[in-house]
Amino acid sequence: MYKQQKLELDRLQDNVSTGRMSRREFLSRLSAMGLGAMAPALYSQSSFAAPQKGGRLRVGIGHGSTTDMLDPATYENGYMLFYNMAQNNHMFETNDKGKLVPELVESYDVDDSAKTWIFNLRKGVEFHNGKSLDSDDVIASFQHHRGETKSPVKGLLEQITSIRKDGKHQVIFELNAGNADFPYIAGDYHIAILPSKDGKIAANDGIGTGPYMGKDFDPGVRSLLTRNPNYWKEGHGHFDEMEFLSIIDPMARTNALTTGEVDLIDRVETKTAHLLGRKPGIILDETTGYAHYTFPMLLDVPPFDDNNVRLALKWALPRQEMVEKVLYGHGAIGNDIPISTVNTYHNSELEQHQYDPDKAKFYANKAGGVKVPLHVAEAGFPGSVDAAVLYQEKAAAIGIEIDVIREPNDGYWSNVWIKKPWCACYWGGRPTEDWMFTITHASGGSWNDTHFSNERFDDLLVTARAETDTNKRREMYYEMQAIVHGEGGTVVPMFNNYLFARSDKVQHGTMAGNWDVDGYKMERWWFA
Repeated sequence: MYKQQKLELDRLQDNVSTGRMSRREFLSRLSAMGLGAMAPALYSQSSFAAPQKGGRLRVGIGHGSTTDMLDPATYENGYMLFYNMAQNNHMFETNDKGKLVPELVESYDVDDSAKTWIFNLRKGVEFHNGKSLDSDDVIASFQHHRGETKSPVKGLLEQITSIRKDGKHQVIFELNAGNADFPYIAGDYHIAILPSKDGKIAANDGIGTGPYMGKDFDPGVRSLLTRNPNYWKEGHGHFDEMEFLSIIDPMARTNALTTGEVDLIDRVETKTAHLLGRKPGIILDETTGYAHYTFPMLLDVPPFDDNNVRLALKWALPRQEMVEKVLYGHGAIGNDIPISTVNTYHNSELEQHQYDPDKAKFYANKAGGVKVPLHVAEAGFPGSVDAAVLYQEKAAAIGIEIDVIREPNDGYWSNVWIKKPWCACYWGGRPTEDWMFTITHASGGSWNDTHFSNERFDDLLVTARAETDTNKRREMYYEMQAIVHGEGGTVVPMFNNYLFARSDKVQHGTMAGNWDVDGYKMERWWFA
């Protein structure tokens, strides 16, 4: 086959596989190329991976709580991220190449100071109730996370001094200082764009612009959504229905997949992943992103207000052993900063915290001894109970006492996280240092789960945000990481890969790694 002919055939097959070309058109094109005899077989080969419409996708999810709500300001676990991405759209999204791209925004402009951002909205987008998307909806959706609210993105949005509209499809944001990364903030998953009325959104009505419409919502148990027939994205949203089931126990979740009760599960147990991947009809997927597991401690609660205690615990952590015995190699060791090695300004110059009995004893003695409780549950992160027991055993050999307290999975995020002085937690991470640090370490932040507060850190956070010189920005982010590394209350034992498994009847294209399971974008999946 001539080279040009092969290139054209590849293009036509790609159009078929992505649903952009019908069978009739494909056969006609190949006949014109003199390949009529081969056309049926080549079409079958191409259409095998083509998105098909129909069916109910059943997803077993290792998250969920009876306290979950539809209000996007309350989203705090992966179950609600699945629901969120099915029901809603956002200003921006991460595509399958890991790039931030406009979603409900069609185009945008920014001034030279990076303080004024103009977002032009897509036209022709409808909410599930038939209302057309306009500027008022965007403004009300952002305002929902400002002022008197417990939204975790309130701190992120404090940089906004005003939001105004210019017509029905243009929204202008004015910032108090330049921020070259502002589109990342505007695209935070909490800021789902919902329909407005009288300047406010009905946050718990479950009406969005997304590929699926909510039908049943039983928090912590089950949710059912149906396909949006008027979805504005062509070639997306292929299932007739999506059913989300909260199955926090990893063994129960695995059994549900292998027995055919569900078609897809997240948070595959690392110690049995290799066995699951060998089962006929099961496909194991793995992606790498910014995700990490943590043990956050409240710095305003004794004895964690003593940095000697914190350093003793950091040096008493068997990181590599934990990666091997908890992640089974599906990840890498952490160094007590929430910035991944794939982030632009990751500080690789920091001394690596590791299991060092001498250093741990030194700081424990300075503290007058260390005896602390550690509250854990599988809801915290998969394998957190095993990780805590391993931590306890290694620390005990040094003379550090860790009392592992098992908590119920249900209500963990409401009753334990940021409530108990030391617990287990997981983070999906963020693609920019500013975004991650603003959420987790800025003074007074609603998801600052260690109550960390450092004046120098806060000053650097604001200055680095507006700095456009790459070298100067790197210096500031390096210093901020050094501060958190040396004084912070977040113990980061490991960065985890995302592991999920599916029936071979469930298909997808290339995947994003910004969050679990293709960034929770199930609109890009279908049944073969």
